[in-house]
Amino acid sequence: MSELATTLGRNIRETRKKNGFSQDAFALAAGIDRSYIGRVERGEVNITVEKLYEIAAVLQCEPTFLLPDQTTLEPEGHKPAKSG
Repeated sequence: MSELATTLGRNIRETRKKNGFSQDAFALAAGIDRSYIGRVERGEVNITVEKLYEIAAVLQCEPTFLLPDQTTLEPEGHKPAKSG
């Protein structure tokens, strides 16, 4: 799992819960399979931009609200320099 997918999934889950949606109700409202929503929220899949917009529309927020702050993510394959 990538850090981006994991953080995006966590943001979607938190926003869904704040909006009072169960996972089943949210999946139904979004027209997306519940098991897929679960995989998204666990960061197991990379979603398309189209799905991100569909999810944001149901959550009544801007898609960018769900995206993690890029300054907090490490680039893929980047290993911090060892000190010492």
